[in-house]
Amino acid sequence: MRLKITHRTEYRYDAPVQYLLQRLRLMPVSGSTQTVASWVIKIDGAREEVRFTDHFGNDTRLVSAEGGQHTIIVEAAGEVTTRDTAGVSGVHHGFAPLWLFSQQTPLTTVGDGIRDLAASVGEGTDIDRLHKLMGAIRERVAYKPGTTSAVTPAEEALTLKAGVCQDHSHIFTAVARVMGFPARYISGHLMMDASVEQAASHAWAEAHVPSLGWVAFDPANGISPDERYVRVATGRDYSDASPVSGILLGQAEEKLAVTVTVEQ
Repeated sequence: MRLKITHRTEYRYDAPVQYLLQRLRLMPVSGSTQTVASWVIKIDGAREEVRFTDHFGNDTRLVSAEGGQHTIIVEAAGEVTTRDTAGVSGVHHGFAPLWLFSQQTPLTTVGDGIRDLAASVGEGTDIDRLHKLMGAIRERVAYKPGTTSAVTPAEEALTLKAGVCQDHSHIFTAVARVMGFPARYISGHLMMDASVEQAASHAWAEAHVPSLGWVAFDPANGISPDERYVRVATGRDYSDASPVSGILLGQAEEKLAVTVTVEQ
């Protein structure tokens, strides 16, 4: 499937920016599930300082601004050809060792709720157990925007029984690790049937199965990602794969607006 994507992030400040440094992970890379046909990142109001591939394999850009800037716009757009691999992206590669994805992080710290959910999955093949886990998360944690934030840990979202795709992915990642699978967080885009325009990018998770390699699961939608999905960044949790993150020095108040369009 050929997908056309635009991801626009606009920052507005009520005073001049003393100094701003942003890290962008907005560039998808070609792999077993997709081929990037074209992609452009445009930056208005800031300048690119450096670009590099991080240890998770993410295309990463650092941009900065200082002085009189009141508006900064970052737009990433392009076309990607995707393939339906039943969620399987294959063998592990890259600078980050596989064992790194078995460790807890601040957003995937294991508590009693995570342990109980892992114990409830029961027996079966690796794939059967991971699909049961995905279904259990979808049943227990309702999709409810505004309940959590970008820094809500998996254990807290599980206790609240509500959250968004980021929370579903963190819970899956944390529980899968307890079950003995290295697991990682994926940020990217999903072509939705109901709407071309979206308010944010999407997130899902992958578990490493010895016989298959990395296999993807989207608890928010209850499926393994297919050709409607475009992966952009990977990490141990959201902080490693967030589309935009950074620091702001000064007293300026920031207002953020994000617009995403995904269409065939």
